[in-house]
Amino acid sequence: MPRSLTDKLDHALGRMLPERRLFIRSEDETRYFRLSPFGQAVAWGGAILFVAWAVIATAILLMDNFGSGNVRQRAAREQSLYEERLQVLAAERDARAAEARAAQERFNLALQQVSEMQEALLASEDRRRELETGIGVVQATLRRAIQERDQARGSLEAMLAEARTSRQGPGVAALERAETVETLDFLTTALESTAAERDLMAVTASESEALAQSLIMEQRLRDERNDQIFRQLEDAVTVSMEPLDKMFKSTGMSVESILDEVRRGYSGQGGPLSPLVVSTMNGRPDPDAIRANAILSQIDRVNLYRIALEKLPFSNPLRDSYRLTSPFGPRWGRMHAGNDMAAPRGTPVYAPADGVVIKAGWAGAYGKLIKVQHEFGIETRYAHLSAIFVKEGQRVSRGDKIGAIGSTGRSTGPHVHYEIRKNGTAVDPLRYIKAGRNVF
Repeated sequence: MPRSLTDKLDHALGRMLPERRLFIRSEDETRYFRLSPFGQAVAWGGAILFVAWAVIATAILLMDNFGSGNVRQRAAREQSLYEERLQVLAAERDARAAEARAAQERFNLALQQVSEMQEALLASEDRRRELETGIGVVQATLRRAIQERDQARGSLEAMLAEARTSRQGPGVAALERAETVETLDFLTTALESTAAERDLMAVTASESEALAQSLIMEQRLRDERNDQIFRQLEDAVTVSMEPLDKMFKSTGMSVESILDEVRRGYSGQGGPLSPLVVSTMNGRPDPDAIRANAILSQIDRVNLYRIALEKLPFSNPLRDSYRLTSPFGPRWGRMHAGNDMAAPRGTPVYAPADGVVIKAGWAGAYGKLIKVQHEFGIETRYAHLSAIFVKEGQRVSRGDKIGAIGSTGRSTGPHVHYEIRKNGTAVDPLRYIKAGRNVF
C-alpha cells in the first residue's frame, strides 16, 4: 500500500484510535512497538470478524443439533406408529384366522346336517312310495269288493224273482225257499263283511292321504331348511375364498397352475369331500346335489389353497420388530435382489414356508447364508447371519427357527438380507409378505 495512503488513513483514524506504544522490558534493554491507528483498526476488524465467525458457527452447530434431535424424535415416533400398526395387523390376522376356523367348523356341522337330511329325505321318499303303492292296492281291493257286492245283489234279486214266479209243488217250493233263505243269510253276512271292509279301507285311504299330505308338507319344510343351510354354506365358503384368491393373485403367479400342481401331489379320492350322488327324478339331476357338489368343489379349492399356503413363503421370516433399511430394487447403480431387515444381533430368523435346505454355510459377500428350496420353483435366501441352526438336506416347516441375525460378509450392521427367487429370477419379497398379512 502506498505510504501516502497509509498516512492519510492514520490521520483519519487518529481521532478515534490514537497512536499507542507497546513497551517490552527485558533485563538488558527495553523495547517498544508503535501501534498506528491503521494497525489498531486492522486488529479490531480481525477480532470482530473472528467473534462474528464464532457466533455464526455456534448458531449453525446448535441448529444442526436441534434439527438432528427432531429427526430422531420423528424417527422414534414413526417407529412407534409402525410397531402399533404391526400389532393391529397381527390382531386382525388372528381374528381372520379365528373366523376361518369357525367357518370351517360351521361348514363341517352343516355338512353333517345336510347328510342326515339327505338320508331322511331318501327314507321319506321310500315311505311315500310304499304309501302310494298301499293306497293303490286298497283302492283296487275296494273297487273289486264293490263289484262283487253289486253282483251278489243282482243274483239275490234274480233268485227272489224266480222264487215268486215258481210254479212247482209245495214240497219242492218249501225246500227251495229254505235254500233261498240260507243263501240270503250267507249273502247278507258276506255283504255286511264287505261293507265293513270297504269302510275300513276308506278310513285307511283317508289316513294314507293325510299322511301323504303331511309328508309333502314335511318335505317342503325340509327343502326350505336345506335352502337356508346351503345359502349359509355358500356365504361361508365365499368369505373364506375371497382373501385366499386375493392373496395368491397378488403374487403374480398363476393360481390355477399352483392348484393343479397341488392337486397332482394330493390326488387321493374318497372321504367326506367326495361328490354327492343323490337319486334323480325324471332323468334330471337333483338341485340339492348340484348345490352340494358346487360347495364341495369350493371347499376342495380352499383345502388346496391351505396346502399351497404351507409351501409358499407368505409369512415373515422375522417375528420381532425390525426396520427395513434397503428395499428390493436398484441401489447404488446395481440391482438389490432382496430386502435388508435390520434388527439386533441374534434375533431369530424363521422359515416362511415348508422346504428343503440346499445351502447352509459361508458364501463370500453373503457371509453366513441359508438357501431353502420350496415348491413351485420358489427359493428363499437368508444372508449375513450370525448363526445357522440347520444343515444341508434338512427338511424344514413353516415357523421353524433356522438362523439368527448377524453382520457377516459384506455388511454395515446387524441385519438379514432376505431374497425370494422364482425359477432363478429375484422377485420382491414384500409382495409375498403383504399378501400373507390378510391370512396369517
